[in-house]
Amino acid sequence: MNKKVIARLAAVLSGTMLLTVFAYVNQNPDTNYDKNVTAIVAEEEPGTVSVQENETNPVTAAEENGDSEATEQAQTTENSESTESTEQSEAVDGQAVAEAQAQSDDVAADAPTESVDTEQNEFANTAIAQVDDYVNIRSEASEDGEILGKLYNNSIGTVNGEENGWYQITSGSVTGYVKSEYVVVGDAALIQSAGTRYATVNTTTLFVRSEPTTESKVIYMLPEGDDLVALDESNDGWVKVSTEAGEGYVSSEFVNMSTVYVEAESKAEEEARLAAEEAKRKAADAAAAAVTGSSSKSSGSSSSSSSSASSNGQAVVSYASQFLGNPYVYGGTSLTNGTDCSGFVMGVYAHFGVGLSHSSSSMRSAGYGVSVSDMQPGDIVCYSGHVGIYAGGGSIINAATESTGITYTNVNYAPILAVRRIF
Repeated sequence: MNKKVIARLAAVLSGTMLLTVFAYVNQNPDTNYDKNVTAIVAEEEPGTVSVQENETNPVTAAEENGDSEATEQAQTTENSESTESTEQSEAVDGQAVAEAQAQSDDVAADAPTESVDTEQNEFANTAIAQVDDYVNIRSEASEDGEILGKLYNNSIGTVNGEENGWYQITSGSVTGYVKSEYVVVGDAALIQSAGTRYATVNTTTLFVRSEPTTESKVIYMLPEGDDLVALDESNDGWVKVSTEAGEGYVSSEFVNMSTVYVEAESKAEEEARLAAEEAKRKAADAAAAAVTGSSSKSSGSSSSSSSSASSNGQAVVSYASQFLGNPYVYGGTSLTNGTDCSGFVMGVYAHFGVGLSHSSSSMRSAGYGVSVSDMQPGDIVCYSGHVGIYAGGGSIINAATESTGITYTNVNYAPILAVRRIF
């Protein structure tokens, strides 16, 4: 066996066996490599190789006896054995390469891979508007492009591409271009802060507890379909939520979790919304006028509409105030004998001919929306799991808790989710 064969065998061997082979060869350059390497293999793997210590070279023996025919046969045998040995060596070598490649693949599969930020960040292609009010979405990457819709502040969209300082985005039903300077892309913390995480009740009555245990006190209750703003989900099996009675915990088994983001509004959607809001406003004004005996009619101007809304809203507050001090009763709808928060708002507006759902979450879509800064008396103010009527002067009138009943509460006692105007 020559050094090439040893190298092939060495490639197969590993650990101390490999070191032993090379150490032996270097220290014994004149040794019969064939026999000693084989012996080492036999020692490392008992029974795998049969070693003959006193093997005689058949060619040499034939030549010494002067037998030419035997010599030729011996040479033929040696060549055959050499060829077979080479083929076996090549087979071993090929198998070793295959095994090494397989091991390399296994290591590569098992080894942790470094993920780039875009792979780790599920919001890598999400854009969020950072503007005072809204940015226009246009049909092309130019200010000459047709306006297709509006992306309001903190609204999000998916980035499809970039062109000359513009992003092509899809948000809601709108696909178009916005100037890149008005949006931020891939900022996970900013995007998540713009979304609202909700826990929607999926059982008949949800208990909100003071601590994340079933043994703790029930501080609030909500009916099926209502929702609460989730504050924290780190407690296994529990969700921390915000309620009228303060922060508490609900079992994750009885709520469905979702995140709500604001998306773009198309031009057609905006026109339809404004038309619907105007129709609701006129119908509400007519209903309020019938109850209050007001003869004033809206002229369609912003000033007269605002005056009418203020007058009708004040009438709502005056009517609601006569029930101050009456009890809070979960699930109740009686303004005198007991009602819960949504039942109170529903009952007050029913007096003015307006039908509302007995659900604080559904009231977030009643009437039409106005900004917090534009609140007027009579507006419905929506919170996490709670609702009240703005009374003016920074207060709401609401059926708060069992301990307070119907009372006044600071309008900013908790984050406001929506302000809806009926009149």
